[in-house]
Amino acid sequence: MSDPKEPEEKKEPTFEEAMGKLETIVRQLEENDVPLEKAIDLFQEGMSLSKLCHDKLETVSKKMDQLIDSSGQSRPFTVQGDEEQ
Repeated sequence: MSDPKEPEEKKEPTFEEAMGKLETIVRQLEENDVPLEKAIDLFQEGMSLSKLCHDKLETVSKKMDQLIDSSGQSRPFTVQGDEEQ
């Protein structure tokens, strides 16, 4: 059980959760029946979600650029044929 004195930490959404929420926001904004103040709030939330998704993809991309070989050493990822160019 959590300590009631500790502030509740906001859990960062997963990539899939953030994308789902972002898609919902885009649909709402495309409907054109959202009041201006609500549209601004949705747009700001969408931009935050977009940045979160971008950052997560960039982190994964960097991880994918490195492979661990059988000796446990990290080495760059290359696709066969890349060396020939």
